[in-house]
Amino acid sequence: MSKTVVCPGSFDPVTNGHLDIIRRASTLFDHVIVLVVINPDKTPVFTPEERVDMLRRATAGMLNVSVDSYTGLLMDYVREKSACAVVKGLRAMSDFEYEFQMALTNKSLLPYAETIFLTTNSQNMFVSSSLVKQLARFGGDISQFVPKMLHQQIWERLGPAEDQSCKEVE
Repeated sequence: MSKTVVCPGSFDPVTNGHLDIIRRASTLFDHVIVLVVINPDKTPVFTPEERVDMLRRATAGMLNVSVDSYTGLLMDYVREKSACAVVKGLRAMSDFEYEFQMALTNKSLLPYAETIFLTTNSQNMFVSSSLVKQLARFGGDISQFVPKMLHQQIWERLGPAEDQSCKEVE
């Protein structure tokens, strides 16, 4: 039996921490759907289409990974795709408290679907999309936190207005 899981998030923008969780999930399950969840309460920097495109480019070498977007309840999507679980990455204890609450809520909505927590590796423990956005806005080097092939695109959108040049990333 094929095991499909959904790895949801806003991915605004995608970080190396996100990719680490996606890559590791892809070694554990038959099919990973990376889902750009569209939250009407948030004002993202990148459009849903841009985030889907960035994720598709960043996961192109992961043959059992697909990318989609969705507006609505996550568990409705999980049911539609016959997925068995939701995979979430955890960086710190504060992440766990929120994610645990969401996992319990999701379990009440769709009892057969599990939530799987993967802890991030130590080099990505502090990396978040919010951190990347803040660093870039003040001209900080974000190259170690975002996928190399997306660095220029992310920098052009987030970097300081007076300096939209991008330092060469090796």
